[in-house]
Amino acid sequence: MPTIEEPKLISGNANLPLAKAIARRMSLHRGVNVGLVEARVERFNDGEIFVEVFENVRGEDMFIIQPTSNPANDNLMELLIMCDALRRSSAARITAVIPYFGYARQDRRTKARTPISSKLVANMLVGAGIERVLTMDLHAAQIQGFFDIPVDNLYASPIFALDIKTQFAGRMDELMIVSPDVGGVARARELAKRLGAPLAIVDKRREKPGEIAEMTVIGDVSGKTCLIVDDMVDTAGTLCKAAEVLTENGANEVHSYISHGVMSGPAVERVTNSVMKSLVITDSIQPTNAVKGAPNIRIVPTAPVFAQAILNIWHGTSVSSLFEAETLSPIYDGMYAAE
Repeated sequence: MPTIEEPKLISGNANLPLAKAIARRMSLHRGVNVGLVEARVERFNDGEIFVEVFENVRGEDMFIIQPTSNPANDNLMELLIMCDALRRSSAARITAVIPYFGYARQDRRTKARTPISSKLVANMLVGAGIERVLTMDLHAAQIQGFFDIPVDNLYASPIFALDIKTQFAGRMDELMIVSPDVGGVARARELAKRLGAPLAIVDKRREKPGEIAEMTVIGDVSGKTCLIVDDMVDTAGTLCKAAEVLTENGANEVHSYISHGVMSGPAVERVTNSVMKSLVITDSIQPTNAVKGAPNIRIVPTAPVFAQAILNIWHGTSVSSLFEAETLSPIYDGMYAAE
């Protein structure tokens, strides 16, 4: 009988715990051991990256798991060099699984003589030999169009919806979904629609980058449990200020659901000392010990959805089916109660 070959996973150093968790989930789904391809991704003394793959990958369907998070340049170069090593080793197809896509905030020219770095990164990935990209919650939807290869963009909102229905069971009529800026309204509206909750907006005016001059709440949040929804939290300045403004406008509680926990600089301290009851992030970026130790920060796993998405790509079946709660709830094995 012919041997049924399995998809093969390989990981850089950006988020090894997530890569191992994805491999474990795939092993459960397949009923056979799906491990990470043995390789070494190291640095020479001058910082140059070296990759050596210890297993035969000729003719294999390869998936490189590597978010391009901090340090973004090092992790991006690891991804590119791993792809080159696999391509020169005759891998049949190379898919980059990038749970967090770095440089996504540089998706357009906001003023004269500035780059569109997202497009440059897309060109580099395609030029290295990557034939497909799997990511989650791109900062801007148009980034998919920067690639001349298929891009599957997963969404955290179905996972968040399952979590919210569990955490706020019996209190769903109190919820108000809040977008922390006008640009994130579409993302917040999508989650609000899933939950049947109303929507509010925090309009912010910046004098210069990193400073917020004024915030105004659009919508009545008095007596509501507000859930701020966004794609990333970096230094958490805007997030914590938005929570304060919502509280000042009469919100009973403020919680936040953010896809990517970048958590730079004073972010953990700000969140810990803020009026927010909780900040929920995914593990698309490997959390630091400080993040894991923060009393009001909770991390939800993405390995189940990424594992299933990889299997769907390998089988040639629908990835968009994972956007529905009916499909997602069984994947999370009862972690969240199904409706």
